Amino acid sequence: MGLVKPKVVELAERDKPQSGRGCGELRAALEDADAAGRRQAAREIAQFPDAALTLVSHLKCEQDASVREAILTVLVRLNDRSAVSGLADYLRSENAALRNEVIETFKKLGSEVAPLLRSLLADPDPDVRIFVVNILDSEQHPEAESWLIDVIERDAHVNVCATALDLLCEVGTEAAIDPLVRLKVRFPSEPYIQFAADLALKRIREV
Repeated sequence: MGLVKPKVVELAERDKPQSGRGCGELRAALEDADAAGRRQAAREIAQFPDAALTLVSHLKCEQDASVREAILTVLVRLNDRSAVSGLADYLRSENAALRNEVIETFKKLGSEVAPLLRSLLADPDPDVRIFVVNILDSEQHPEAESWLIDVIERDAHVNVCATALDLLCEVGTEAAIDPLVRLKVRFPSEPYIQFAADLALKRIREV
């Protein structure tokens, strides 16, 4: 995915430097023993170039949920495309809380991350593919239906298909009818696939 120039962000009053600290001082403050100090450093560092990359990197060692929330809030506001791929790496994290926070962050980033999400639907890890389908559960991806159809047509993992099917039950149109029928044929012994596909077909045909 090509890099997009980060948007210029107007800092909120609370995020402007309160003590004239430089970027190096704020990076050090991200390691402060006090969570409140780390939260403030995450907000203040937003004014500096490469702040998004610094914050993404810090997520891997941050144990406090409130500090992670502050970091992710700043990242959404910065909307720095150069840091998005690093954020996507946390979809593979064994830290379930962090993983879920990143999923919610991707939902807030919207359609600009669509190329990355599209590529992740082909990730070798089925869990990552499931997480990406969960991210598509928003109104910000106009191509979501076509992506979901591609998933149920091509993905060999039943759980990935089932997750995509859940969303197709909500957003599917007539374009999904034939793929849904073929999905039933692909997984004839999977009761949930049969049930959910029939439900989606019924809803689409009644619209």
